[in-house]
Amino acid sequence: MSEQGPEHSNETSQEEGFDQGVSSRRQLLMGGAVAASAIVSIRPALANTAASVLNCTINVPDQARAANYIAPNGQVVPAGTPGAFPGTGRGFTGEQVKQAMRGRPLPGTSYQQNQAYMNYIRRLQSGTSGFTCFASLQMPR
Repeated sequence: MSEQGPEHSNETSQEEGFDQGVSSRRQLLMGGAVAASAIVSIRPALANTAASVLNCTINVPDQARAANYIAPNGQVVPAGTPGAFPGTGRGFTGEQVKQAMRGRPLPGTSYQQNQAYMNYIRRLQSGTSGFTCFASLQMPR
């Protein structure tokens, strides 16, 4: 009987090891499935975020200063300032600004107006209308 004891205990430990191996594989596979479903659910959210960034608007100048002009350096100046340009009266979309950052002109602007408006957009600071839109355009995707 002394010989059966060790063999039996060895077989039992191997079976337990097998059960633990199967169990840990199942847990690993289940964890992988959960991670895969998380990735699938996150991707549409990121796509929606990217789309909303391109549809946001930046008013030049912001609504609070709509009666003012934009100087060539991007500063907001009083209406009628020589060399400055009147505001657009409408906002530019994130997509339009993104393309302007790559060298295309903002729609309906001359070369000088485009430069002034882009300088204004680049100078936007936190708390100013359009800042969040412009900041999100600069984040890597």
